[in-house]
Order: sequence, then C-alpha cells, then structure tokens
Amino acid sequence: MGAGLVCGLGAIWPDVRSRIDIMGKFISDGLRGRLKQAAIAGGLDAALLLKSLGAMKDAAGLGVIFTLHHVRPHIPLPFEPNRHLEITPQFLDQTIRELKAEGRIFVPLGDLPRRIFEAGSGGPRFVAFTLDDGNRNNVEHALPVFERHGVPLTIFVAKGLSERTHSMWWETLAALFRQQYALAFDFGEGRQQLDLSEPEAKQLAFERFAAFVRQRDEMEAVSAIDALAEDHGIQPLEIVRSLIMDGQDLQRLANHPLVSLGAHTVSHRALARLSAAEVAFEIRESLDYVSAVTGARPVTIAYPYGTADAVSAREGEIAAALGFTVGVTTRPGTIMPAAASMTLLPRISLNGYYQKTRYVEALASGIPMRMLGKS
Repeated sequence: MGAGLVCGLGAIWPDVRSRIDIMGKFISDGLRGRLKQAAIAGGLDAALLLKSLGAMKDAAGLGVIFTLHHVRPHIPLPFEPNRHLEITPQFLDQTIRELKAEGRIFVPLGDLPRRIFEAGSGGPRFVAFTLDDGNRNNVEHALPVFERHGVPLTIFVAKGLSERTHSMWWETLAALFRQQYALAFDFGEGRQQLDLSEPEAKQLAFERFAAFVRQRDEMEAVSAIDALAEDHGIQPLEIVRSLIMDGQDLQRLANHPLVSLGAHTVSHRALARLSAAEVAFEIRESLDYVSAVTGARPVTIAYPYGTADAVSAREGEIAAALGFTVGVTTRPGTIMPAAASMTLLPRISLNGYYQKTRYVEALASGIPMRMLGKS
C-alpha cells in the first residue's frame, strides 16, 4: 500500500501543477498567486508524507545549503512584493531546532569541498546557512539566533551595495508602489500609464518591471527605475543605506567566530547576460573588496539572482579560475556526493510564504525537487 501511495503521489503532482497553470489563464493575478502558493504548500506536504513512508531517501544527498535574505520581525505593509525574501527570527530559531532534532550538523559553507570529498566515510547530513546582500537585519535579528545555537553562517557582500554606488530595483519599486496609485513609464514603446490603485494591479506592474530588468541591459533598466523613483521623491541609494551594512559594519562582523563573508559581485547584475570580461571584473572586484574588509581572501561566492538564466557554467569556471572553492546558485537542490561543480552548487530558499517547520523538513529531504525532476 505504501509503495502504491508513493507512486500515486509522484504521478499526480505534475498533473496538479498543469491544472493550476490552466486555471491561471482564467483567474485574477491575486487568486493565481494564492493558488500557486497553495499548490506549493500541497507539494511540500506530499513530500513530507513520502518521507514518512521512507521513500526517496537518497534525495537528501549529503546535506543542504539554505539561503536567506532578510531576517526580521514581520511588519505588515500595504504592498509586499518581496515577502518571499523575508523570514522572522522566530522561524529561523524553529528551523534550526527542527534540523538539530533530525540529527543534522551545521557547517561553514567553506568546508563543503572537504565534506563532499570525504562523503564516502558516512556520517550525519550537514546544513550550511547563507544570507545574501549583507542586510543590517542579518546582524540585528539573525545573528543572535545563530549565536544561541552555535551555528556558523556565510553572508554574501555586494561591493556596490555596501559602498552605496548601486541600488536594489526590487526594493526601490516596493517603496515607490506603496506610495503611488498611478505611474507613467516608458518600457521601450513610449510612455504608458500604469494603474496602481489595487494590490493586484501593483503586483502586475511589479512583475512587468521585473521582466523589463531581465530583458533589457540591466544597468540601463535599473537607472530608468531609479530616475522614476527620484521623480516621485524616493532616493534609491537611501534605501540601500538603510538596509545594507557598509564597510565598517562588515569589518566588525568579520571578526565574529561564527561569521564568514563571501563575494556577491559589485552591481548585483545577472552575470550570464554579461560578457566574460565583465563577469571577471564583477567577481574580481568583489573578491578584492571582501579581502580588504576582512583581511583574508574569500573562498565562497553567491551569484546574483542565482537562477538558470542568471548564472551559467561560464560563471562557475571564471569563479574557480579566480580562486573560489565554493560557488552557490539559487537553483533548488540538495548536495550530492558527485557534485558536478563545486562553484555551481544548489541552494534551497527559506521562503517567507512557507514559514512552517514541516516545510523545512520537507525541503531538506530533497523530495520536492525530485518530484519536480530537478534533482
């Protein structure tokens, strides 16, 4: 019976996703988003059931790398397009407790090459925690949780954010949309009026801007968004200043025994869309910046966005040539004994929409990715 149920769940999950996609053509954007979240939650619960039945044990691999961005108490806002990038300190604490109860060990990201090389000797599965961008709340709210449990962490630093020379378009748009009910913008075919009167309209416009960033020269697209924000009284670099640690903050943090700092490029652009020379410059400049801050050469790098269209094998090769021993993406997956490339490792996001410990257990099992054919 157990085997039949396992096979049945594995067989129906793609059909469930297909039905949601079809339904999505006929429903509102807000409802589509809620249905998508419900479908993902259902998939995670199905994965947990499979785990309880002893299925797909090998999907867990050697361990998992978790990625986080903001860790802070949640203060509800009128418009939260980046909610998925934020978890609470309480959930982080519960996550660590759950992983401890499973018998996981917590390791610095830089130790992974040795761990993977020695995989044949067996032992408990590992967890490595990483936090992208260098947000101030990583120290204010996340670090006390990691200290309480003695868990190491790696924070990835983007030089342009820490030096306040580059903005974060996703944060800029969130701030802009919260205060505006309509906007005019030229996406390349003349100025268009955008309705921002309702949350669903704001989300639709946000997604359109995100596509604009992906499909155009990213530097030019972000500059256009910054100019739009400035026209309405919002200073993008002030947002960066309020959110991101500067060099002095990072220097103090670098001395902490649990903390490692890694590279995260200069401009936080999708590297796969840049020339090889630009990629090498972005990585090398970030490497030098972290070296200057910490007094030690970083061995880890996280590629901005980290998705399949934002980072390719080329970037992993360039990072390796520059001396990095670990590079991480945001492609979901667990760490397998025969990792294809140590500079293109998968990570699993702790997503603000799924802050339940049972989801952490499901994700760490690797079963959701196996069900989706991604591992």
